Amino acid sequence: MVKRREPTARQMRLATELRRLREAAGLNARQAAALLGVAPAQITHIESGLAGVSEQRLRRMASHYACTDHDFIDALVAMATDRTHGWWEKYRGLLPTPFLDLSELEHHARFLRHVAILYVPGLLQTEDYARAVFSSRIPELTADEIELRIQHRKARQQFTIPYEAVVHEAALRIRVGDRATSRAQLTRLLELSEADHITVRIIPFDLDGFASAAGTMTYVGGPLPKLDTVVRDQLHGSAFLDSEAQLTTYRRSFRKVESASLDPDRSREFVHRLAKEL
Repeated sequence: MVKRREPTARQMRLATELRRLREAAGLNARQAAALLGVAPAQITHIESGLAGVSEQRLRRMASHYACTDHDFIDALVAMATDRTHGWWEKYRGLLPTPFLDLSELEHHARFLRHVAILYVPGLLQTEDYARAVFSSRIPELTADEIELRIQHRKARQQFTIPYEAVVHEAALRIRVGDRATSRAQLTRLLELSEADHITVRIIPFDLDGFASAAGTMTYVGGPLPKLDTVVRDQLHGSAFLDSEAQLTTYRRSFRKVESASLDPDRSREFVHRLAKEL
């Protein structure tokens, strides 16, 4: 068995779900290994993402763990047997691993929902806006590092799945670059909001009843609700949250934020007014 050096976030999610199934069955790793006829270390490696698992073994594991959710098992099998070598792999060793994990997560997503408070969402940013964001990082990035991040972001923007962004007025008014950059970004936001798969909602400063968003978050829809993921930005990268309680909390949070926002038509009118002010 060849051990992986660095499991991806998707591989770690599969490992986590298999561990949760085992624990729900009331089995420890040694007992599970005995049922499968393997060494306990193999279960440990599978559940830590360091080793893969075949479809046959995964289905045997699900059977021993008394899991009867066939759609869920099929979804796990798809994760275990996926051999996609995505476009993001060319950035491995060049960009931090969370950049690649996020790209892989978005590639397999069924839908995306985003709440943005201080910056226009990355998937909707112009190149100049993105360059201004990356140029403001501390410690400072080199010119080559900035260009790599911009090219990676532009590649992420080639998505076609349903995407809904709820953006606070603060994110539209904060000038991460100069006036021209801000005006071009607002114009781009208006253009993208007309796409069939993109919905943009705005939360103005003077809108009553907005106390729901603690910060930026991305909600990524999986093949099943229990395989959804929440991504939270942190100082040193992104955090991927996927426990049932966390997913339930962030689903409710997004619904509250969405209900407090302007509808898409009024949002476009709002952005248009801001662009004229510039």
